[in-house]
Amino acid sequence: MKIYTKTGDEGTTGLFGGTRVQKNNLRIESYGTVDELNAYIGMIKDQEISTEIKQSLLKIQHDLFTLGAMLATPPEKETLKNGTDRLNIPKIDENSILFLENEIDQMEATLPQMTHFILPGGHTTVSFCHIARCVCRRAERLTVALNEQESINQTILMYLNRLSDYLFVLARKLSHDLSIEEIKWIPEKL
Repeated sequence: MKIYTKTGDEGTTGLFGGTRVQKNNLRIESYGTVDELNAYIGMIKDQEISTEIKQSLLKIQHDLFTLGAMLATPPEKETLKNGTDRLNIPKIDENSILFLENEIDQMEATLPQMTHFILPGGHTTVSFCHIARCVCRRAERLTVALNEQESINQTILMYLNRLSDYLFVLARKLSHDLSIEEIKWIPEKL
């Protein structure tokens, strides 16, 4: 299979199921941003962090590929004419969200209580987490907009929302593990 097909040379791309749309279609923007997020999570995973966190991030990367496939499938193409699931892969579901929540709870149990907003930074790995969190929020916003145009699986929105929380707590956990002082945002007085 060649990597280039030339079918997108005029600015269109194919969704799962064969429908062709413009490359700036909101559905493409949504799963393209999820793909960008996946790349940033790969960059975090490549840092000097614990094996446990690397394993969690790998699971999240797999989940994001699944989520991207779900977003790449328009509702009218989700099932074949005989009623079977076109994707034929496990979907993002409540267990996927529970995984993130459990990870968040475990990390938070080791952290001091948060009393202020925290400025991103302090260490490259921590900064990568914050960048990934921001990309995740953008993916969430785009997916919300897509959902206003055409219905999508609500678990996708829940997963992206929870994942951004996970990435924020991961940044805090890595700051703690690396003995990096969190910089609190304290508004200047007028």
